Amino acid sequence: MTGTFARGLIAGAAGTTALSAVTYLDMALHGGPASTLPAETADALAAAAGRPVSGRGDAREARRTGLGALTGVVNGLGVGLLASLARGAGVRFPGPVGAVVTGAASMAAADLPAAALGVGGRRGWAAAAWAGDAVPHLAYGTAVQAVISSLPTPAERALPRQKARAGLVGRSLLLGVAAGSRSSLGLAAPTLTARDTGALKKLWSLTSLTAELVADKQPDAPPRTSGAGLPVRLAGGACGGGLLARRAGANAALPTVAGLAGAAVGTWGGLGWRRWAADRMPAGEAALLEDGVAIVLSLVACLPGRRRSTRLSRVRLPDPPSRPTPGRGR
Repeated sequence: MTGTFARGLIAGAAGTTALSAVTYLDMALHGGPASTLPAETADALAAAAGRPVSGRGDAREARRTGLGALTGVVNGLGVGLLASLARGAGVRFPGPVGAVVTGAASMAAADLPAAALGVGGRRGWAAAAWAGDAVPHLAYGTAVQAVISSLPTPAERALPRQKARAGLVGRSLLLGVAAGSRSSLGLAAPTLTARDTGALKKLWSLTSLTAELVADKQPDAPPRTSGAGLPVRLAGGACGGGLLARRAGANAALPTVAGLAGAAVGTWGGLGWRRWAADRMPAGEAALLEDGVAIVLSLVACLPGRRRSTRLSRVRLPDPPSRPTPGRGR
């Protein structure tokens, strides 16, 4: 059977093919030019790395185009692999929702680096231009979702996931808020509160949490909404929701989304708190109060159900009933 990694590459290749086919079909029907964004992004990335694209004239343009195409392939395969890993971790969206989420992730993976590098100029795009960019990525997401849902891994076959209950979703939201304040809580809190987690994992989680609590008090700590701080906090909230769902044996789609949303709330809520407290108390005191609130929220989220295993254990199916041997008793 196909494993998670191979399935992700297959899904990414299928999605990339679908995206390219829709893009070229649109060019053939409407006579529009090919997008220069991949080449511009690759050029800007090379310049940022201190290795600008060499050559002049047509030779340099060919290299820029080739690097842009390769960047698109890496993007397509990478997002497909992430979608497969998420599926294996228990995040199982309905088909249409999964197609939209995966397509949006692929679009973000292409657009966010370009925006960070200052290329593309998409803020001035009309609605038709945004639709022209969204449709190929939706085709990508549809193809990826079709592949990963039709090729379940052996572990996924043996681990049926029940629907996430409202309590689990709510606790995932609280853990996300805590991770928005202190990103390491997203992984550390479920690990430290689980009864069946090894001592080494708990020690590592405690160390990472302590390191963040200390680093947050330093004057050179990066802003929580910066390009370096925000993705880590959002990822912490999403992963925390996924861990709580795995502990409950539930579909992790809603808990992951709740954790992600909670992390956004916690990030900007914590920023608002620090700004409000700046003129009312010392910065260190405000930071310690935020630490306390985040830890309490994480405990409220993670202590219920902590006796349940966070490890993946396969469900053993009952043996088929034995049939009577012909010629023997009735």
